[in-house]
Amino acid sequence: MALGTGWSQTWTYFEGQWHEGNVPIMGPRTHAAWLCSLVFDGARAFEGVTPDLDLHCARVNDSAKKLYLKPTVSPDEWVRLAREGITKFDKDAALYIRPMYWAEKEGPWVQAHDPDSTRWCLSIYEAPMRVPKGFSITLSPYRRPTIETMPVDAKAGCLYPNNSRSLFEAHERGFDNAIVCDMLGNVAELATSNVFMAKDGVVLTPIPNGTFLAGITRQRVIGLLRSTGAKVVEQTLTYQDFEKADEIFATGNYSKVVPVTRIGDRPLEFGPFYKKARELYWEFSHS
Repeated sequence: MALGTGWSQTWTYFEGQWHEGNVPIMGPRTHAAWLCSLVFDGARAFEGVTPDLDLHCARVNDSAKKLYLKPTVSPDEWVRLAREGITKFDKDAALYIRPMYWAEKEGPWVQAHDPDSTRWCLSIYEAPMRVPKGFSITLSPYRRPTIETMPVDAKAGCLYPNNSRSLFEAHERGFDNAIVCDMLGNVAELATSNVFMAKDGVVLTPIPNGTFLAGITRQRVIGLLRSTGAKVVEQTLTYQDFEKADEIFATGNYSKVVPVTRIGDRPLEFGPFYKKARELYWEFSHS
């Protein structure tokens, strides 16, 4: 049964079969619906390719374990189902591929969940690739939590309201996105993706310090740039470092590699490292 109007074309594998549309999968007593015991991952299909699909499918299982959920689908089975679902769309469609786990029932206390009640689905839907025309960024007043306070080592749904409020606050001030710092005031990431800068011929990106996910696309781009001889350094960076950058770009599964064209009031050009990173990533994806 296809439910929900206004959504892009969607197919979801749930309870042993494919369903069309935005299928309801949670009730008012589902633990994840009100206490957010949910993890997910996101892969992409575009131009006939699915780069690093296997890594995204493995990571959702790792995220599940970190929220004390029981992953019951092997990475290979996730990949098989994803490829099956992709065939339901036009061959030229750009798709988002989202495997999910969540807790259905409460545990011994209301706040805890029962790991044995873990459920799962795979949702695939049309999501056009972002046109790399560039976007603006500012400094968010909000911070990334630490691993002592939130499950920042997992791709967990409970982390995203913090990202959203960073975006809303930036939009209210006329910016597209925001740099979010850790609790010490060092740059962690953008509200939606990992971030890179270049200065004096060196590519720099925040070193993973336990407050943000070192994304799969981020790691892929670092490796691709280094394979060409580019110097890529992971280190502690401040917002002031980014304000002085020669160029800034972002990496993430949803948009892959996109340029930043303004930080605060300062305009930026499409830089050579951004152009090379995007070119290399597209070559890798189609190889």
